[in-house]
Amino acid sequence: MGVSEESSWQLAAHTARGLVMDMVATAKSGHLGTPLGLAELGAALWGKLLHYHPQEPRWPGRDRLVLSAGHASAWLYAWLHLAGYDLSVDELRSFRQMGSRTPGHPEFGRTPGVECSTGPLGQGIGNAVGMAVSAKMLAARFDTAAFKLFDHRVVCVCGDGCLQEGLSSEACSLAGLWHLNNFILLYDANQVTLDGPLARSQSEDVVRRFGACGFDVQEIDGHDLMAIVKAYTQATHSADRPQLIIAHTVIGRGLAAIEGSSKAHGKGGAIYARELRESLGLSPEPFSVAPEVREFFQEQQEQQLVYYRDWQERFGNWRREFPQKAEELESLGAERDLDGAEEIPPMTSPEATRSSSGRILQVLAQRNRSLVTGSADLFSSCKNYLTAVGDFSSSNFEGRNLFFGVREQAMGSLLNGIAYEGFFRPSGSTFLVFSDYLRPAIRLAALARLPVIYILTHDSVLVGADGPTHQPVEQLAALRCIPNLDVIRPADAEEVLGAWQAALERREGPTALILSRQDLPPLEEIPAARRRRGVKWGAYVAKKETLPLRKILLATGSELAQALEVGAKYPDTRVVSMPCLERFERLSPEKKEALLPASCRRRLAVEAGSAQPWFRYVGPEGRILGVDTFGFSAPAEDLREHFGLTTVRLEEILGEI
Repeated sequence: MGVSEESSWQLAAHTARGLVMDMVATAKSGHLGTPLGLAELGAALWGKLLHYHPQEPRWPGRDRLVLSAGHASAWLYAWLHLAGYDLSVDELRSFRQMGSRTPGHPEFGRTPGVECSTGPLGQGIGNAVGMAVSAKMLAARFDTAAFKLFDHRVVCVCGDGCLQEGLSSEACSLAGLWHLNNFILLYDANQVTLDGPLARSQSEDVVRRFGACGFDVQEIDGHDLMAIVKAYTQATHSADRPQLIIAHTVIGRGLAAIEGSSKAHGKGGAIYARELRESLGLSPEPFSVAPEVREFFQEQQEQQLVYYRDWQERFGNWRREFPQKAEELESLGAERDLDGAEEIPPMTSPEATRSSSGRILQVLAQRNRSLVTGSADLFSSCKNYLTAVGDFSSSNFEGRNLFFGVREQAMGSLLNGIAYEGFFRPSGSTFLVFSDYLRPAIRLAALARLPVIYILTHDSVLVGADGPTHQPVEQLAALRCIPNLDVIRPADAEEVLGAWQAALERREGPTALILSRQDLPPLEEIPAARRRRGVKWGAYVAKKETLPLRKILLATGSELAQALEVGAKYPDTRVVSMPCLERFERLSPEKKEALLPASCRRRLAVEAGSAQPWFRYVGPEGRILGVDTFGFSAPAEDLREHFGLTTVRLEEILGEI
């Protein structure tokens, strides 16, 4: 790197500092410290090191840049603007305002160049590891000796807070286990958290921690452009280990009143915007960019275009030489994921819905190679291990079973990372009661509209003697509170098949399948097609009244068989299976009225979980048979009697309304 190039980089770094100050000052809100401290890192990444193409932000051959420290979003927006992405000065002026492309934390799908929605600290690290997993899977399937198409890097920028979150340890442990040498973690080590010096809450040796996980570790001066380039270049040449670059920086660099202190975490330093511009030799005009900087990045775009065209040429040659591989790549994640459903035999004897799900998944996965799955050390219990497709490991990146170990948080975040890439349909399993560990990642999947599938088994207090720590009560209601998450609790194998079809067809958000441990009977009195189709609607008439309608009995999962048994005794009673409340709510008013006529106000809902979600459906004259206390360590049948989850009690309540 020559003197003139280095000076251009430094001017770009100072320009980014000015833009960040202007954004925060205009919004009177936001985080200054990290963007000011990471200016040189940004200049090196977008000025030389990353492969990107601003006019095609989702180009498969690009490097991925994930900002895990999402509160520093102004840093990312400044560099995306300078690098030529479709992010105008007007958008920078609208930082943190309603409807802008520059929200307070990066949001996937809103801003070109933003790879994932980051906010809760540490999630971006897990997302980046998931992206690195996806890239390894793609390379194992489609790269050849002559054509390296998926050899890009996944770069994640994190801070002290990200590494303090336990999720970072979980995710990085897996990155080391799997030898993800395409993953580079850039640690902004400014030694300051929001409450003060890092030393108040941390004393660990980060170098030894990551070395123990299997990372190569380098330490550099994060304000030294040459050191950044050298360390990054070395990191890209690792044979089989993920990389950590610890960049020692000064938070709030350039603002004497706040630099190096926790004051830099807020917007307070924005009052010095004019002084900072002057000290850096920038124009006093807010949001101005010097012509030299524009020219520098125009030249950079031209260089990036050369790499982009070279990759496209390689891709074209590969397609011509390997047409079958090309066809498979194009089909990944496509609608044909549903192929094979017709081969699944019907259930003829009692079976746990977790087992039904396992049978169905085997058939679907054999026909559709985009399906990948993992488990938090519960493959054998959740029944989602895929036979004959191999296990993902450092020696078999083509494997489609991911052993996450007892790491629910990392599992959720990595599944999101795989889903952000868009090539594979990821799913992961654990017990429903442990979905609390998954919840932050599930919420982000719903927010970012990612089609992740969660296989959550052991669905009620009827798991029995394991006791209240393992018996879900409030988890179903809690998941149903998450916007844009479909929660499906099927009652037998046919409803499970309908649930899988619904989940695989859904592209605009995640789906949670809530499955039983105990055997459930096949509901043969309901036509199979109605059960499958009814799940897609969210609700359907499982048993229609034969006399004028007086009462409605609503049920899901293991309670539907009981409801049908009781409902059969009352010709004026309709039984409605309601496996997915969210899908029911998306029906037209006319269809909802046809299923649950407003004129019929005598209603009873039964579900082995919190009653909370059902009040809106039973109304003021209705009743709910649910479980609103923690369970006990006891056999399942004893628990059923204790909580009144019996046909006798159900019939008693139905007679009372």
